[in-house]
Amino acid sequence: MKDASNVPGLMPPDPHHPRAMVETAFLASTSALLWLINFYFPIGPVFRMLFALPTAIAYLRWGKRASWMTAIVAALLLGVLMGPPRSIQFLIPYGFLGVLLGGLWRAKASWAVSMGWGLLLQTLGLLFQTALVSLLVGTNLWLYLNQQVRGLLAWGFEKLGILLDPSLQVVQIVALGMIALQAFLYLLLVHLVALLLMERLGHPIPDPPAWLQDMLDER
Repeated sequence: MKDASNVPGLMPPDPHHPRAMVETAFLASTSALLWLINFYFPIGPVFRMLFALPTAIAYLRWGKRASWMTAIVAALLLGVLMGPPRSIQFLIPYGFLGVLLGGLWRAKASWAVSMGWGLLLQTLGLLFQTALVSLLVGTNLWLYLNQQVRGLLAWGFEKLGILLDPSLQVVQIVALGMIALQAFLYLLLVHLVALLLMERLGHPIPDPPAWLQDMLDER
């Protein structure tokens, strides 16, 4: 009988296996390194779309415990290198998101399920980050965002010839919608990257919806 640790795409069931511990440490270091590079050399969403994937890979290969260890160890590394605030910003939402997506992908959940739960977590995580940064810098960033949205809506109404001043409720709904839209687009990118990457690693995620698969096949 072959040792599962030597067969590509298979892994020993024991999360305490030496290979599991080594891979967990490597994936945690990769997560921390991606965060560091993106912080000092930001180049758009290129690295951000990878933040949650090492944690998800740990779940697919070794299960829940390894995934949580990957997220926590990466957060601890960032806490030592950059301080607790940056560590928390990584853990919420990206560490939690990696655990969530890894569990759903391993359970073969559809894209509608993984995107739905991921959208909820990512939106709440972005709101948490806004509150955390506001507390750290002493400025209400949510209020600043509302002011920007209010100005944008007022400009749009003026261009359309609508003599209407957007109410506070409308402004906050639009601001929340913009955050949710950003989270949706981010999750879509994460799923597309995972679709290509996980198959090469021997742990393919569920197939995308038919309409998206048709678009990918045409390209």
